[in-house]
Amino acid sequence: MSSNTDSRPEGRHWFYLLPQDTESARLLYAARLTDKAWRQGDRICLVCNPGEQVEALDTMLWQFSPESFLPHRQLASSNEPCPERIGLFAGNPAPEDWDTVIVLGETLPADADRFQRLALIANSNPQTLNQARAHFRQLRELGIEARVHDARRGAQRG
Repeated sequence: MSSNTDSRPEGRHWFYLLPQDTESARLLYAARLTDKAWRQGDRICLVCNPGEQVEALDTMLWQFSPESFLPHRQLASSNEPCPERIGLFAGNPAPEDWDTVIVLGETLPADADRFQRLALIANSNPQTLNQARAHFRQLRELGIEARVHDARRGAQRG
């Protein structure tokens, strides 16, 4: 094992490609992933674009499901403590603070290779797909081979 990978946690990195082209589909999928990770006891950070996206995700998490409750908090900086296990953040989260990081924003976190679990969600909007391709290349340059779950393939058959 090389010394380059010795300091890197054994991570799991995924790309989820959705057949829909709407932002609401991405937010709903992020809420589902958040719910799953939360039930497993993870601390989850959702990395968003500032403004409209973080506000829409905040609303989605509060209204996600009548059967579940996803207590969360919007964070202004990575130095701000988060008493909740779910944080919404428009910046670079600290890898030591979070078990799962879900990226919806335009920028890949600076320490993407240091997160235990990293999920990136793209829809079929061309701009979002181009952003996902750029993130995929960035991860590959960091030595990370992300698994791609392409739900568009199954949707095209029916």
